[in-house]
Amino acid sequence: MKPSVLIARPVPKAVVDYASQHFDAVFSEQTLATEQALEKAQALRPSGIVFGGHLKLPAEAIARLPDSVRVLSTTSVGFDHIDVEAARKRGIVVTNAPSAITDCTADLAFMLLLCASRRAYEYSTLVRTGWKRNLGFDEMPGMRVSGKTLGIYGMGRIGRAVAQRARGFNMRVLYHDVQRLPEELEQGATYYETMEAMLPHCDALTLHAPATPETKGVIDARRLALLPRGAVLVNAARGTLVNEDDLIEALRSGQLRAAGLDTFQREPDPDPRLVELPNTFLTPHIGGATEETRTGLGLRALENVREVLSGKPALDPL
Repeated sequence: MKPSVLIARPVPKAVVDYASQHFDAVFSEQTLATEQALEKAQALRPSGIVFGGHLKLPAEAIARLPDSVRVLSTTSVGFDHIDVEAARKRGIVVTNAPSAITDCTADLAFMLLLCASRRAYEYSTLVRTGWKRNLGFDEMPGMRVSGKTLGIYGMGRIGRAVAQRARGFNMRVLYHDVQRLPEELEQGATYYETMEAMLPHCDALTLHAPATPETKGVIDARRLALLPRGAVLVNAARGTLVNEDDLIEALRSGQLRAAGLDTFQREPDPDPRLVELPNTFLTPHIGGATEETRTGLGLRALENVREVLSGKPALDPL
């Protein structure tokens, strides 16, 4: 008999085909919320559940899972929507998919940097709402990205992929992380032991740290004030990294030229003050929203489930 798996969100056809080949899979036609997923799990008693960041599994939800569940596999890099320790106490393996999303998230982060720096939202709005005259020579200038200095907070897979793209724009790359990378991974980037030491040198700052209690609100008024006036902030990591009240003030005052944001403290329905600002370029948490990445994430999640249910270590254990 094939092991049973609940797939709690719609997935690409290649993922459906793989799941059907290796599992007795039940597919949801919609992304299940917590209560819906728990009801399905109690009825189906699956061995594994595949889901994404929209399905929150805090300790109280983990406690209500049937004892048939042996593995929880999220199709995301982030896992702050899961109480991993509560699952571990029940003997449930939790996995994520850290490698499948790297390039697409780095592409998006660099898109956010370019669009925020070059006032893409404002220019697009001007054309769409009635472009009736040519702009004056001194009207609405943006910031050139090429040749500038980019600071990276969090130099993991995605941070290093962003650095690789920055080098193509002849940018100087600085970074801060909890520890310095080996020289072969730095590839010429300059390490700073503290963010405070790095920020004054950054024309732009991009965030790629995980959401943890230690990183909550790490970008606040004090650190924003350390950036050169007119710097650009990019966040394609987690909304909890940024104190949004302080961010809004920095954008209004001109301390920040612009911000490119894919993640927010409230998702969906971010702070309307951010939406109203002309110097923000905003996307709805779509770092992995390509056909290639969605397929890769789904397949990786199922590969993790398959390994665990066959008695092997997970490929990406948490």
